[in-house]
Amino acid sequence: MKKISFSSTTILYSLFTILFSLYSGTMKAQLSTNPDKFLGNITTEYTIDYASKKFYEYWNQITPENESKWDQVEGSRNSFNWGNTDRIKNYAKQHNFPFKWHTLIWGSQYPKWMDNLSQTEQLKAITEWMDAIKKKYPDLELIDVVNEALPGHAPAPYKNALGGDGKTGYDWIIKAFEMAHDRWPNAILIYNDYNTFQYNTDGFIDLVRKLRDAGAPIDAYGCQSHDLGGVSKSNFQSVMTKIQNALKIPMYITEYDIGDTDDGNQSWNYQQHFPVMWEADYCAGVTLWGWHYGHTWIDTADKSVKGISGLIKNGTERSALTWLRDYMKTDAAKTAKSPFPGMKKEASVYVKPSSNTVFKGDKVPVEVRATMRTKTIDHVDLYVKNQLYTTMNEAPYTAEVEASALGKYDLKAVVVNTDGTQYERLSSFTAYNQRAPYTTLEMPGTIQAEHFDKCADGITYHDTDATNQGTNKSLRTDSPGVDIENFSGGVAIGYISSGEWLEYTVDVKEAGLYEYDAYFSSQDGGGSFSIALSGDNGLTDLTGTIPVVKTSAWSTYKVQHGRFTKQLQAGKQTLRFIVQGGTNAFNFDKIVLNRIDVDNAMTISVKASPTPATVSENSTITVTANSNTSSIANVKIYADNVLLKTLTEAPFETTYKPTAKGTVKITAIATDADGKQSKVASYSLTVNNKRSAYKTISLPGTLQFEDFDKGGEEHHWKYTVHGD
Repeated sequence: MKKISFSSTTILYSLFTILFSLYSGTMKAQLSTNPDKFLGNITTEYTIDYASKKFYEYWNQITPENESKWDQVEGSRNSFNWGNTDRIKNYAKQHNFPFKWHTLIWGSQYPKWMDNLSQTEQLKAITEWMDAIKKKYPDLELIDVVNEALPGHAPAPYKNALGGDGKTGYDWIIKAFEMAHDRWPNAILIYNDYNTFQYNTDGFIDLVRKLRDAGAPIDAYGCQSHDLGGVSKSNFQSVMTKIQNALKIPMYITEYDIGDTDDGNQSWNYQQHFPVMWEADYCAGVTLWGWHYGHTWIDTADKSVKGISGLIKNGTERSALTWLRDYMKTDAAKTAKSPFPGMKKEASVYVKPSSNTVFKGDKVPVEVRATMRTKTIDHVDLYVKNQLYTTMNEAPYTAEVEASALGKYDLKAVVVNTDGTQYERLSSFTAYNQRAPYTTLEMPGTIQAEHFDKCADGITYHDTDATNQGTNKSLRTDSPGVDIENFSGGVAIGYISSGEWLEYTVDVKEAGLYEYDAYFSSQDGGGSFSIALSGDNGLTDLTGTIPVVKTSAWSTYKVQHGRFTKQLQAGKQTLRFIVQGGTNAFNFDKIVLNRIDVDNAMTISVKASPTPATVSENSTITVTANSNTSSIANVKIYADNVLLKTLTEAPFETTYKPTAKGTVKITAIATDADGKQSKVASYSLTVNNKRSAYKTISLPGTLQFEDFDKGGEEHHWKYTVHGD
């Protein structure tokens, strides 16, 4: 055997060649070599590498498209499936790039078992969800805490478990961020939403600014960018600058994609938008939303072509990706600044005034919550209206600011570290004149909708649209944003939309349980409301969410009856009327409140026959009621909270003719001769369309399976036939 010898130089050269090839095959092939901001992407149909393409050869950050969403992980309560998320998290760790959790709280893709829980149980489930993630993944660096919470997007239907709208309008989001920060203090916590650049810019700014000014531990805002097709560079740059100037916190481009079958059009959009995003020093990174043509979420309008936002088609890079690869090699791309050097969070700085709405003369406690990951704080300077107010040398960093005049008080905290580095955070509060009742409202009694307390938007009311939508806008000069109009039948508040609210100071003369009759008109339906007690500790729900019934016209008002779930104490109370759903959904006239005594020993039940019911055909509603101490004076039957019939003698029975397919809530309340009421009996009545033949079928003949009768689910696989 021939002996072969190697010099040390040869060995070193060979090792260098191998290492270089490995390095260039992973790191150098990635589009971004910028050490401070990433160019990321998402999984493809639950895979990471796809076809012959390796994810790490293109991208250096990963977001699960679906795998880490709540319904995917905890489809059954307390049963967690971490397999898919583990695979993605481990892939990111293997290739040394960031992994982002998407998302903790969202009104879509959450486990539907949440809908059947009480608010207390919902909060427990949310806490268990976050605790389970914390235990499994204690080192998360990037988290979409709340997703798409703007009114009209997908706010969590279980938001009341987190505190609901509250005083800020977004208390539930603040609570979610606080819960996330308690578990992951070193993670970058993000609020993420869509249509931020074209359609909902002002609403997005308002939401994020309220989170920031309330002292929520939000570290960045995420702008989904599905809406940029056809937008020019100048227009995009203008709106992006507008958002940042208003918020002054880091930004992520979270879901950029351009859906276009034309390669040239897609490339044009990338060239218009991407340099603006990437080179903004407040942009911490860009995540594209899919990369394989035919396997992204955007299709052509007629659905004939799938996944048209993909950048690789039939194994070949489209021109947008070719351009992007060349751009990322430029000095401008490689040296672009980031608010998070090294892609990690160093500082947690949040400025929290005791309230964002105060009264003139108040002394407002302000807390600066400041911690560093690796550095040491020397002192914190607090500025009020751009003037140095105080220097705080040790934690807790607290001060008291007197609201000596009306108006807005801009706050800025500057954290100075021992190495000279500085970090800033903004906040604000606004001083108003003292709130006051518009008029004396004694309970039992009537609350006219337009008689909400005097003060300002955000304190005694909130209007999401300050433009004049009605013809006789604002009969009250102290609330120019509220649509108080002369509607048929008197004065009412109109053009009501989700997220708006009104507060009323009432003097409760008789403590106890109350029932309400609320007067609404809604030509189109689709709205909902709730009533809550408003106090120093936030809101206490009294009704749950109540759908507003559809009326025949805007000038036609119906009365919806209900009962509070908690008793009112004697004395001054503040009631908040909250619009829970709908856009310009209903007119609100008044609420009549009466105290009631309930005898829980009374028995009552309600049923309907036939069931399911049929549109435009009579159903019989039967109520059985009994009292061991008195006689039954009357029984009231309601359909979707609207009085159907008052019956004064047995048998307590009436007919009901439903007008539309769906589910009708039938309720009944009995009152005895002593004036005491029963519990509320309830029955959900399913209503189907009237059965009819899909087509004429004569026998002898052929019966096609798909030609079953029309009318509702219970008629499927039934056929009307004619035979000799």
